[in-house]
Amino acid sequence: MKKRILAYLEYIDKLLEEDDKDTNWDEEIKKHLVQISFFAHERIVHLIVTVLFALMTIITMVYLNFSGKMVMFLLTVALLTLLVPYIMHYYLLENSVQKMYVQYDEMMNKKGKAFQMKN
Repeated sequence: MKKRILAYLEYIDKLLEEDDKDTNWDEEIKKHLVQISFFAHERIVHLIVTVLFALMTIITMVYLNFSGKMVMFLLTVALLTLLVPYIMHYYLLENSVQKMYVQYDEMMNKKGKAFQMKN
């Protein structure tokens, strides 16, 4: 997933930098909105998984504190080992989707329909 999202962001950045007059912005915007929905869905799934792993980690830490069992220590270490990559992946997804929103606004500007923010 990481390779796919980074490759797609790079593709859109290049498309926006080239300023090619032959670019069909309507079609590119449609494709971009589909990709945003895919990655936003992925982001929600990973948020749920990350929160559940964080809760399980906290619960095992609290239980370890009161029980002192070695099995709980090993479970806590395992959960922490998994939680760190989950957080890093969620961070990538969150920032990438936010960047896609900015790219969408730039694409709309290229198309000629500037996004106007209301204050």
